[in-house]
This record gives sequence, C-alpha cells and structure tokens, in this order.
Amino acid sequence: MNSYTENRQLPESSEFQQNLELLRQMDFFSVLSLEALKVFAYLFTREKFSPGEDLFQQDDNDGKAFFIISGTADVVREDERGEAILGKFAEGEFFGGLALLGDMRRLFSVRAQEDMMCLVMTREKFTKALEQFPELMPRVLQATVKGIRLWEKRLLLEPGGLCNQCRKKVGVSLI
Repeated sequence: MNSYTENRQLPESSEFQQNLELLRQMDFFSVLSLEALKVFAYLFTREKFSPGEDLFQQDDNDGKAFFIISGTADVVREDERGEAILGKFAEGEFFGGLALLGDMRRLFSVRAQEDMMCLVMTREKFTKALEQFPELMPRVLQATVKGIRLWEKRLLLEPGGLCNQCRKKVGVSLI
C-alpha cells in the first residue's frame, strides 16, 4: 500500500445511505422492496431532541413515527393523580408506526431523557409513498400485526410483568 491509501480517510456514508441501512433493520420497513425502501429513506428526516423535550405530547394527533438513532426517552402518562413514567425507549427502537396508518390521539407523551437523534416519518409523507407503491400496503399491515403480536407476547410472558387483574385486560391482538 502506498501512503495515499494508508492516510486517506474514507468518506462517511451519506445520510440517505445511513437511513436506508436503518430502515432495513426495522421490522415495520424491512419487508419492503429495495426500491420502496429508498423512497422511504429519502422521506425520513432527522430531528434532534434535548433532555426534557417532548417528541410528542399526550392527546396529540401528530401522525409521526420515530426511530431512535441515539439517546433514550421516557414514556409518560398524566392523569388527575399526576405524571407517571410507564416505560422507556432507547437506541434502535421504532415506535409510533400506528400513527402513520390513520388518525390516532396519543395516549402518552414521549420525553427525551438525554440528547437524542431520531429518524422521523410523517403520516403525510408515508401516505404519499404508499400511493407510489400501493402493493406495499399488505406488507405494511402484516408488519404492524406482527409488531402488535410481539408486543402483547412480551407483555404476557415478562416475569412479574402483569398482575392478575391486568392480565384480564390484555387482548389487543384479538381485535
């Protein structure tokens, strides 16, 4: 090897290429064709969130889905008793996919716990992309059904995760 080869630094991959690789890892999008994935990789935007900043608030109907590139966030529910942290999202997690499929008021807020970088997709962009690829809708719905089933399975099988009273209220996969 010559010194040029040893000393040169390879350029970092483009944001588009990075988005494409991330989409390939997400169950929700991994079922799509490469052609469709490229469209979605282009449509996702990157957004930064600071500690304490809401990605969205309870009762919003923002139509956004998020993939966490870096950082963590709390899932927060507020009621007459105050605010309670119900869970967390961390790097590599995708959430909000149902909001892409139709109007849906948020039951929770999601708040950055630390500096975060997220890929964000809006319902409007998602819908326009599906108009280009109408054959993808069955795949998207199948990925959504799979995600709901896995979520419910984890909820049921997690040791000590549900009290007996709570187990009687589970059954979202029966819808």
